[in-house]
Amino acid sequence: MAVSPDALVKAPAAGSHHQLDTSQVLRASTALLSHIKAEDQRKAADSTVKKLPLGDDDEDEEGEDEFTDKSPIWLILTTKKHLVDKNRLKPGKIAVPHSLNPSSNLSICLITADPQRAVKDTIADPHFPQELAGKVTKIIGFSKLKDRYKSFESRRQLLSEHDIFLADDRIILRLVNTLGKIFFKSTKRPIPIRIDEIQKVDGKRVKAADKKRPPTDEKAASVASPAIVAKEIEKAISCVPVNLAPAATAALRVGWSNWPAEKVADNIAAVVDGMLDKYVSRGWRNLKAVHVKGANTAAMPVWLANELWVEDGDVKENKEGEEKAVKGKKRKSIAEGEGETEGDKPKKTAKRSKLVTDGKKEGERAEEDELKAARKAKLQAQKAKAVAQVDGGDVPALPAAKTKADIKKPRTKLAKKSKA
Repeated sequence: MAVSPDALVKAPAAGSHHQLDTSQVLRASTALLSHIKAEDQRKAADSTVKKLPLGDDDEDEEGEDEFTDKSPIWLILTTKKHLVDKNRLKPGKIAVPHSLNPSSNLSICLITADPQRAVKDTIADPHFPQELAGKVTKIIGFSKLKDRYKSFESRRQLLSEHDIFLADDRIILRLVNTLGKIFFKSTKRPIPIRIDEIQKVDGKRVKAADKKRPPTDEKAASVASPAIVAKEIEKAISCVPVNLAPAATAALRVGWSNWPAEKVADNIAAVVDGMLDKYVSRGWRNLKAVHVKGANTAAMPVWLANELWVEDGDVKENKEGEEKAVKGKKRKSIAEGEGETEGDKPKKTAKRSKLVTDGKKEGERAEEDELKAARKAKLQAQKAKAVAQVDGGDVPALPAAKTKADIKKPRTKLAKKSKA
């Protein structure tokens, strides 16, 4: 059954905000997952390659089922205005109820600020959770990272060896040039975590290096306690990374195709709320649409805005009566223009003369009008005087016209002599 566009729009009631329709999100997730599953079955039926059994161990098969034959589910947020003005190279984080990395076989690479020995000692501490310590398979300092991974081949190998990359918040922006586009154009972009020790003085957060205290070991003083480091790592593993670009669209991974629809719907709701609270200015007013899609599927709408502008003052509505008045005025001006002849039409004036006319002062214009009026009165007086002379007979007689004989007189001797 097709869903009408009106069903995807949740209009705000008086004094309330926009919100997602939970039932619509669940229906969209169920339909998308069913479609992906049907496509996978069709491709498996058409394929001629048979898969070999993985083994007899049931536990291994269960672990493989969690992460084999899965594809990511993406949430597409479309806004009315750009999210940011320039690329934000430091990723953000949004907490979700269902982690995207629930496997116990994760391989985590932790990139730290120098010296790296302090972080290694913290993770090797007995108070650090042993299960989480087993997932951190590599710890490398920034200086060693620059020296060992200079070539593209070494960086590709490093990218393929680990599932998640975490980076110290103090050096996250310096990794852009060190790791390059191999990392920052993939889905394994390093996630920032805060592992340096921060304390409070007078209610304000102050770094341990800035606080006046007895000198201690510098290697141990730069890293927080094992409990804080473990909490930061767990938070980064269970969150959804947010990478923003200067565009009106953001794509975030919210689940996997082998998940139940309820888990995907919960993560969608959490990510939408987190984006609106932290990264989308003006909240729901700036949100245009929410879609969900698979890796190779079309986007399915979940929520659509009923207006395409942010503020009501951005758009001016023309009433029907005003439009008719404007049309009638145009028709009247066209009809008046058809009755004019070429002589009646006003001539186009040059730009310079127009500027001169517009630039004249009122006093100059008044003086010109007075001169014109005086000249007109003088001409009228001369005309009246001439008419009076004609009527009274005072006009002198005109001289008689010359005859041909007077015009053609014989040449004198002096004229002849000058000619000779």
